[in-house]
Amino acid sequence: MSYHSPSNPKNAPPSNRQFLLVIGMFLGAIAVFFWLFKLLLNGIIMIIPLEVEQQLGTVIVPTYEQQAKPSPQQNTLNQLLDRLEANLPSPQHSQRDYQVLYIPESTVNALALPGDKIVIYQGLIEKVKSENELMMVLGHELGHFAHRDHLRGLGNALLIRVSLGFFLGDLGIFQIPVGNSIEAIANAQYSQSQEKQADAFGLTLLNKTYGHVAGATDFFTRLSQEENNSLSFFSSHPASQQRIKKLEQLIKENNYPILDRSSLPKVLTNVSKNN
Repeated sequence: MSYHSPSNPKNAPPSNRQFLLVIGMFLGAIAVFFWLFKLLLNGIIMIIPLEVEQQLGTVIVPTYEQQAKPSPQQNTLNQLLDRLEANLPSPQHSQRDYQVLYIPESTVNALALPGDKIVIYQGLIEKVKSENELMMVLGHELGHFAHRDHLRGLGNALLIRVSLGFFLGDLGIFQIPVGNSIEAIANAQYSQSQEKQADAFGLTLLNKTYGHVAGATDFFTRLSQEENNSLSFFSSHPASQQRIKKLEQLIKENNYPILDRSSLPKVLTNVSKNN
């Protein structure tokens, strides 16, 4: 009985080996291109003038403004945000006008949008039990502004389009419709390091605002038991237990005090009944 050894690229005919080598080099070139372009894009994002970012906001924000009509809840959220903003470092405070857009929908999520807008959904407000943990969420979103993470969703969309355009030769693919830009922001998935940076920023801001960090981990502790549910918050954020562990480590390292929590403003309690 004759024996046939299993197929192996090393035993392939010379022409096949050359073909596999070319394919490997092509795929390697794509990977290198993606890496270099993303590196360049991240560098550009960090130096985009504030005026350009604000102009981008005029294109994206109106879609959310239509859903967020003026309300007592939105006014209260902006008053809370003003308290945090007063404690921001100068680079994150100068020439900025942060505002909350409150959307009365059951989605459990918060978004940072170009144009200094923070979107807070009713579903998230229904989950918080104290003013402190709500301020931690707002501080976290301000952290995304500080590190310009809110622009990276658009950057990733641009990366994919430019890469496809480069390799497929389709110049029209460089154009990103407004609808796609909004979707890229809404579905932005930040990296673990970006989320941890934003958490650390929010923690520092919480301590500056209250003189302690009570409530810093409450929101994540409560939601950690719901991560198997289809909550929008967890489609764009890492597992809560990881965040809790890192926050507890930072609290210990910085010797932050933990005192009494402040009650949630009355207008934000039972929000489902107030809308």
